[in-house]
Amino acid sequence: MTPPLAPAIDYRRELNPAQYEAVTTREGPVLVIAGAGSGKTRTLVYRLAYLVESGVPPWAILLLTFTRKASQEMLSRAAYLIDRQLHEVVGGTFHSVCHRWLRRYGNRLGYESGFTILDRSDQGDLLRLLREPLKIKAGPGQFPRKETIAELFGAIVNKNLPLETLLAQNYPQFEPQTGLLHQLYQLYQRHKREHQLLDYDDLLVEGKRLLEEHPDLRQTLSERYRYIMVDEYQDTNRLQAELVRLLAFCHNNVMAVGDDSQSIYSFRGANFRNIIDFPRLFPGTQIIKLEENYRSTQPILDLTNTIIAQAREKYTKCLFTRKKEGPKPHLLRTGSENEQSQLVCNLVAELQEQGVALHQMAVLFRAAFHSFDLEIELLRHQVPFMKFGGFKFMESAHIKDLLSYLRVVANPRDPISWNRLLQLVPGVGKKTSQKLLTLLKQEDFTLPSALAWLNAQKGSKQGLKSLAELLAQLNEPTLSPATQLNLALTHYEPILKTRFDDYPKRFRDLEHLVTITARYRQLGNLLNDLTLEPPTSLADVTQERGDYLNLSTIHSAKGLEWEAVFIIWAAEGRFPSSYSQDNEEDLEEERRLMYVATTRARHYLFILFPAVSYNRYLGTTYNEVSRFVQDLPDRILTKMRIDP
Repeated sequence: MTPPLAPAIDYRRELNPAQYEAVTTREGPVLVIAGAGSGKTRTLVYRLAYLVESGVPPWAILLLTFTRKASQEMLSRAAYLIDRQLHEVVGGTFHSVCHRWLRRYGNRLGYESGFTILDRSDQGDLLRLLREPLKIKAGPGQFPRKETIAELFGAIVNKNLPLETLLAQNYPQFEPQTGLLHQLYQLYQRHKREHQLLDYDDLLVEGKRLLEEHPDLRQTLSERYRYIMVDEYQDTNRLQAELVRLLAFCHNNVMAVGDDSQSIYSFRGANFRNIIDFPRLFPGTQIIKLEENYRSTQPILDLTNTIIAQAREKYTKCLFTRKKEGPKPHLLRTGSENEQSQLVCNLVAELQEQGVALHQMAVLFRAAFHSFDLEIELLRHQVPFMKFGGFKFMESAHIKDLLSYLRVVANPRDPISWNRLLQLVPGVGKKTSQKLLTLLKQEDFTLPSALAWLNAQKGSKQGLKSLAELLAQLNEPTLSPATQLNLALTHYEPILKTRFDDYPKRFRDLEHLVTITARYRQLGNLLNDLTLEPPTSLADVTQERGDYLNLSTIHSAKGLEWEAVFIIWAAEGRFPSSYSQDNEEDLEEERRLMYVATTRARHYLFILFPAVSYNRYLGTTYNEVSRFVQDLPDRILTKMRIDP
């Protein structure tokens, strides 16, 4: 321990009482439950500064974060506070810290210091090579692609689940290949060991093995890092939590900072139980709650507190703020999905008139496809937007594939759509496509002449004949756009299954496109709306004005905040997702997801849902409002039915 520095910071003045307690508690295990907007990062920064000022050598501090940027920012801010370099503090991600140990001590596990780390691209290439000796006989779409295999093998490690469970949950179409995938997994593991290769997940696995199998090294590292701080502890997986426990065994001086109510990444392997069970793993844990919110108004916090209070298992907390005044959150019921989209556009325009910039507003949704209709409406209203967490509607390959059927019917001379369509037919290559593209230049070229050409082809005859029959059906003038799209989807569905391992998710996107199409009477109007762009490109608009509306999945919005937030599709089956309704743990995570969404808003919060929607199989269906806001009292939520 070095002599304490003369304090450069008045901690009592700079921090609220709960933050001060967290910052100045040095010894023993501490769990800081940091509610949304409560100054979590500030607390970590000031604790770093406090430890050094109180005499802790910087090299005895270990700061674990989920991004390198986060640790660098915290260290930089702490160094500025105390006017001292902190480069001796070890800060970084779990993976980077394990990587450091393995480079130095990996020989104990048989690794040379020059071992190679595989990135995702390297993994895919290696898996492709290892497949060849297995002589896998599978048609298109019957065996997972290399990217999917890498994802599955990573999930075995991060989620601690067997391959069989992962296949059943995410890729049931590949369950018949379970045996071959097991063989490939064993080959992959053996090949890495034999050739001094580690993938990203191996860094954690082997880092943990290093500590478990070598008690002397565990002792050395634990004695060195006498003060361990972990950011976003609710996002840790099983391996990461075990690494913290092993590292702290000499002293238990661990401060874990996180919010159980924001544990929303189980699909990545994050384990909600880690933060719940922290006091059990570290007996004598002091729990400190940061409940003063610096982001939102009290009316918004009243809503978020009520939503999370219904959680089955939690650390009870009640967020409060000094910003007592503000509009109540609104629950807005519209007639249809398109009316929901139009209402968002109108409210955005009203807020702009009141001085709220576009980039200070965000539309949040449970799944990326929930924003498809809104994206069309925003283009119609010439509202520039950026989408985070999923492709923009019209940028998705499967959407472009399906629309190419309708585009060639609307414009038989469209070379881009013809080329895309022909590439969907098995056995059709560039040569055949080029022949048709040459015909497009003829003055008398029409759709019937294209169909005649397709039927006359000898190679890939059945596929081209099937396409010709479908296009002839689609060209029937009495068909509505929705009927045309349904017919095209029936033809495209088996193709979709062979092109994309995640075809069930993409198929839901396409079904939702059909629901959007139902309101159109003319194919031309539909295609115009889908391709309509603002007067200048979005890049030009944002560069010149620096302003755009944010569209984001809730998962991608965590940690961000806006003046105004719109949460769309707050309906049963959408939010919570229909896939979560039979599993209590999944439902609880959906509730936490709603909590994260509502706590992004600073001043305005609008929750919307359409009363009626169209289902491809059931026709018109009626939606119930999300259970998370269904029975909330009028004193905290203004409920309105918006008629067209």
